[in-house]
Amino acid sequence: MSSPYEPPHQGGPGPAGPPQGTGAPAGPGRPAPHPTQPLPPFYRDAQTPPPQGGAGQPQPGGRRGPGWIAVVAIAMVAALCSGTLGGLGGALLAGSDDEPARAEGAITDIAAQTVPSVVTIRVGGSAASGGTGTGWVYDDQGHIVTNNHVVADGGDDIAIQTDAGDRYDAELVGRDVSYDLAVIKVEGADLPPLPVGASKDVVVGDEVVAVGSPLGLSSSVTSGIVSAIERPVTAGEEGEESFISAIQTDAAINPGNSGGPLIDDAGEVVGVNSAIAQLPGGQASGSIGVGFAIPSDVVARTADQLIADGEAEHPAIGVSLDTRWSQEGARVLEDSDADGGQAVLPDGPAAKAGVQPGDVIVEMDGQRITSHDQLIVRIRAKAVGDQVTLTVQRGDQEEELTMTLEPAQEQ
Repeated sequence: MSSPYEPPHQGGPGPAGPPQGTGAPAGPGRPAPHPTQPLPPFYRDAQTPPPQGGAGQPQPGGRRGPGWIAVVAIAMVAALCSGTLGGLGGALLAGSDDEPARAEGAITDIAAQTVPSVVTIRVGGSAASGGTGTGWVYDDQGHIVTNNHVVADGGDDIAIQTDAGDRYDAELVGRDVSYDLAVIKVEGADLPPLPVGASKDVVVGDEVVAVGSPLGLSSSVTSGIVSAIERPVTAGEEGEESFISAIQTDAAINPGNSGGPLIDDAGEVVGVNSAIAQLPGGQASGSIGVGFAIPSDVVARTADQLIADGEAEHPAIGVSLDTRWSQEGARVLEDSDADGGQAVLPDGPAAKAGVQPGDVIVEMDGQRITSHDQLIVRIRAKAVGDQVTLTVQRGDQEEELTMTLEPAQEQ
């Protein structure tokens, strides 16, 4: 089953959770498939050819997948615009010496500071034939952060274009499907890095700005607020899903914005724009005011690991979850239903804490768990070595079990 979240870039898959057979392991083990209950689908636009006829005719296209249970079912579309309007210049922020001064913290001030550090990423060919997405400068060593699905199909053919119109070839440093993040590197660009803020401090109502290349229109700036936090978003095809405890925003995010920064009123990156929502039955055409960003705390940790080692660690508890479970909570499979006959990984964090096959996990760190997707994204939002407390229901009894997250055993 595919995921209901899709990235706003046009061009790639999303991160994967821990599935095993019919179960989704939330711990050391393989990524888990989506639940079978109805969920709002999120889409990551697949790389699509440029529109015939020039600007204004983007060719949406996307892969679908399941999502979470919402009051209004929505389909998520990857905000990555691949190749639509390739080569078209964007809304560049040009200033003049006699331009009036703007208040510090105003959108105009934030845009002026941010745009020079945001680039358009082109993969798989020329501007006329390849796909496009967005990236932003992470450090003074030429590293640029974007979404995995932006560069997943780029191979060795990745290039960037700056706000000033300069183009540079880029090389892939590392990418991670599960977090839908990637790092590329350019030489000789001398671009200013963006400061990274703490997404743990983000609250609903905070003002934010999204910068990127929607539909190939580079240096585009939109604004809005944080609509919600810790939204469980699962995007991508089965086996290549990304699991994100996302920041939701109403700042307009469209195909091509994938990989671009979400900026707070201090001018710091608090998220990476990754997916957008669309009403059921519609095509992946654009923003309806429901966009999703990967929190900066996860982004910074993952980017540092990709730069250092070329790959990222995924925290896990070491269980296989029942994706057929439609009631409250996340149910651990019975051994008879798990791949290899073991629903709880021996010597894994869950086993050491006392989790048993058939247990239903109803809370994590005092917060209610409504589905296995929600449990997976909350675990993935943590770091290896973090301690978590799970409340499990076993028959008529509830028990609190504390464990330390370990690296997932990728297969």
